[in-house]
Amino acid sequence: MITLTNTAVEQVRRLVGEQGRDDLALRVFVSPGGCSGMSYGMAFDDTVQEGDLTVEQDGVKVWVDEMSVLYLKGAEIDFVDKLMGGGFTINNPNAARSCACGSSFDTGSDSNTARPCS
Repeated sequence: MITLTNTAVEQVRRLVGEQGRDDLALRVFVSPGGCSGMSYGMAFDDTVQEGDLTVEQDGVKVWVDEMSVLYLKGAEIDFVDKLMGGGFTINNPNAARSCACGSSFDTGSDSNTARPCS
């Protein structure tokens, strides 16, 4: 299961409200690539896909595809408000290491896809 901090819930709710749509969910996904081998991604989506995990927390919906669930099980989505480098972050217990950028990680079994930071 994936959870969101209270701050992340508030930010998602605010961003969805700015879109003027109540049918949007936060889609969280993992894709190959990035400095450490795998990269996190997030986007708003209005269509649930077959096989998606649906998490609803305090009225905020999160959709995660079947493949990404394997990498994000137990993860927590947070929102950090910093002058530089703020935004959504994922605290992932499955990540053996991550890049300094914070958007790329390695579970230990996918290190062969890693590439240098640019």
